[in-house]
Amino acid sequence: KEQTRDNDVQQGTKVLSLELNHNRDVDRIHGNGINTLDIEVIDGRYMLSGGSDGVIVIYDLENNSKKPQYTCKAICTVGRSILMCLHVIRHVHKFSVETVQWYPHDTGMFVSSSFDKTLKVWDTETLKPAEEFQFDGNVYCHHMCPIARKHSLVAVGTKDPKVQLCDLKSGSRIHILQGHRGEILSVRWSPRYEHILATASTDSRVRVWDVRRASGSLFTLDQHNGDKSKASSEAVNTAHNGRVNGLCFTADGLHLLTTGTDDRMRLWNSATGENTLVNYGKVVNESRKGLKFTVSRGCSPEFVFVPCGSSVAMYGLHSGQLITMLRGHYNNVDCCEFHPDYQELYSGGKDCNVLAWVPVLRQPDIEDDETNSKRGGAQAAINPAFEDAWSSDED
Repeated sequence: KEQTRDNDVQQGTKVLSLELNHNRDVDRIHGNGINTLDIEVIDGRYMLSGGSDGVIVIYDLENNSKKPQYTCKAICTVGRSILMCLHVIRHVHKFSVETVQWYPHDTGMFVSSSFDKTLKVWDTETLKPAEEFQFDGNVYCHHMCPIARKHSLVAVGTKDPKVQLCDLKSGSRIHILQGHRGEILSVRWSPRYEHILATASTDSRVRVWDVRRASGSLFTLDQHNGDKSKASSEAVNTAHNGRVNGLCFTADGLHLLTTGTDDRMRLWNSATGENTLVNYGKVVNESRKGLKFTVSRGCSPEFVFVPCGSSVAMYGLHSGQLITMLRGHYNNVDCCEFHPDYQELYSGGKDCNVLAWVPVLRQPDIEDDETNSKRGGAQAAINPAFEDAWSSDED
């Protein structure tokens, strides 16, 4: 069963939509809402979840039973006092876990951050923190760069308008990025250039930084693309007319998606900061914290998945079209995570459930193959130009 789902998607099939997988359950461990999910990219086998109960869970997504109906088992839990002896209790998060992320280069480590004002770097084997960073306010988000080889920085967003950069190698906070005027609700490294970071704030702004530069952000995203006649004085250089609470780069790093409490989602050219003006319509967004949405990877065409009430809204990335609403949760959905190996989606919500969504496929025909090969050529022509779009201060 696992083998066939793998092969189906690798044959270049077109994903039309997703549907709930009724044959796959995920162990129900959290006693309160699930805020965050992350699937490691090394084997694509282990998933982390973090909950409002302060609990972190590691699941094995593999179908070890080889039966059509199976449950993804929780193999470790951090934060369930019944399962822990006294020496472990002091390590766990005391309040809601807002973000969990696997270390991008191996599964021996993961990082979590919480409303208890800490960021913890965990050893997966011992389930004890190897490092802990303390902050003055709630930690809303953190992110490690998926491709970084020259640095080991974790970007951290807190109640403080200053973005914090923590170095995993030295175990210290080495830098702050100043420019925002409100809480930092989302931070995201580029999957293309390891020194490029995007940050989103309650001040309605999204800033893009080159962390090697001391001079501040490269640019601030402007929803009006510099047209002053369209913006009121306070809306100049704003990405949204409300809090910006979600960020997500596309897999190739060429575009950046943002979500705001103005019920809008916007797609930006990440090299120039230009608003592409793709119209997704009303994207209902009442989250007071960060919104954990995601994009497909290796999919044709590309999709965006956004928690929306008790559903997940699925949009065409470049068309802006609402493809479908994924319904299955009994309460608000707070996060979703895409599994590129199988073109699947996992979602978590306030109903304490993690649901698995699987692709509805269509086999490609010859015309599709020809179109794709032409598109591939055009894509290759764009890439070198993008390389020159970043000017380096080091020259």
